Amino acid sequence: MSIFRDILNSRVFIWALLALPSIPMTLALLNGTVSEDGRPATEFLLHPTGEFAARFMIISMIISPFRLMFPKNAFWYWMLRRRRYFGVAAFLYAALHTVLYLVDMGSWQSILGEFWALGIWTGWLAFFVFVPMAATSNDASVKRLGRYWKPLQRFGYLAAVATLVHWMFVHNEFGPALVHFVPLALLEAYRVYRFYNPAAKPAAA
Repeated sequence: MSIFRDILNSRVFIWALLALPSIPMTLALLNGTVSEDGRPATEFLLHPTGEFAARFMIISMIISPFRLMFPKNAFWYWMLRRRRYFGVAAFLYAALHTVLYLVDMGSWQSILGEFWALGIWTGWLAFFVFVPMAATSNDASVKRLGRYWKPLQRFGYLAAVATLVHWMFVHNEFGPALVHFVPLALLEAYRVYRFYNPAAKPAAA
């Protein structure tokens, strides 16, 4: 039991878990895999890399509301202590998504030509918001920034909204994006309710 607990609490385990979706993606890129409809890996991997970036971002954001709901639950306490890993993983998948997009577009002229499309510039906005958040997701930055660290991390809400709009409008498909983001919105609404309604807060665990 002690060995199992040590594995669960190791950084190697959490990073290996977060890296699992990237393994088939990496193999597809290395092997030059082409999809059934003839698209190269740099194109057909755009969607899954973006989805996993959004999913890990959402996971990192729902941890606090669930922790409020279940203050004595060991799982959500474990997740709370590892929230930064999910945020950094979201950035790394977003970075891969961005690199694939640049390669697939092929030229700066093509990139700039569609930059102001709603589904595109919101994606860039989300990515550039991710950069300082990921760069400061470490103990040294928390100590150095002090009281400014949390306000910086709150820009994650802007990144979430931008990601939602990007997802909905880049392919004009609202359903999958809403399936992912509506639960996040409901949980964040619950969190705000608890913040402004002290009487609803349970005793400290």
